[in-house]
Amino acid sequence: MLNYIQMQRFSLPVQIIRGAKEGPTIFISAAVHGDELNGIEIIRRLINKPNFKIIRGTVIAVPMVNVYGVVNQSRYMPDRRDLNRCFPGSAKGSLAARVAHIFLTQIVQHCDYGIDLHTGAIHRSNLPQIRGDMNDPETKALAKIFASPVVLHSNVVDGSLRESAVANDTKVLLYEAGEALRFDDFSINAGIKGIENVLRHLKMMRQITSKRKLKEPYIANSSGWLRANASGVVKHLVELGDRVTSGDKLAEIGSPYGEILGVVKATRSGILIGQQNIPLVQEGEAMFHIAYFKEDDEAIVEHIESVQDFLRPEDDLNRTSSTGNK
Repeated sequence: MLNYIQMQRFSLPVQIIRGAKEGPTIFISAAVHGDELNGIEIIRRLINKPNFKIIRGTVIAVPMVNVYGVVNQSRYMPDRRDLNRCFPGSAKGSLAARVAHIFLTQIVQHCDYGIDLHTGAIHRSNLPQIRGDMNDPETKALAKIFASPVVLHSNVVDGSLRESAVANDTKVLLYEAGEALRFDDFSINAGIKGIENVLRHLKMMRQITSKRKLKEPYIANSSGWLRANASGVVKHLVELGDRVTSGDKLAEIGSPYGEILGVVKATRSGILIGQQNIPLVQEGEAMFHIAYFKEDDEAIVEHIESVQDFLRPEDDLNRTSSTGNK
């Protein structure tokens, strides 16, 4: 059933899919930040898959929460507010506050679970990863079931959708993958499979048998950004998913004439889960996002590689629109 929540001249597209049996309600949302497009395509492909059938409970799919941002290819609302810092919102507040209020009261508060789909910011890419409160047993179990290459413990941010959802006792996973304003086929495929894994775990879709079994994922309890120590032209020396150790060179920053002005080095061991893509940088700019684990890094890299192999596109994936891997 296709509905539209009306707010003056604003229409929020909502796809509601109900199973024949009673069960949990889960929302799947994308484009809270209007330039993060991967999630739109994940939802579009998912609900159009021939074998996508909900047998129990209800799925509420919202492919464009920030419709204004999508139309304008902008992260923000027209009032320049970040929608994901405006929750729980207000019925009589700013435009961003009103959208947040409507989405929270008419969708999120009716749901037991949620999966919020994001990408990296403009000119930044994220390795597919699930973020959530790993101190909550049920959220942690769902994060493991999703089976992304990396699971990252993340505290809620003030004003975020996840903060308001958690206050409503709605368990939420935040999926980060790819780059703003770009489709990344691997990230899209990983997102689709992850959502299906969660829906099957909740018994909302029929179970399937697979000969390929994944090991339990490793959980990063912290992460941090490494910043540029000079301004100039960047030569990247690492890729997403790489293991780095303290002292490793991650990038060289040079002048237009080839002089090396700075070298960005790892300060501790971890896995590269996000990076800046543009080959120009200003001193102080965030360049590399590193996840830190308690376990041995080599074992984690092997696990990430096995998950990436597991998530390669299959013949049954509905590839109606993509631009290929970056």
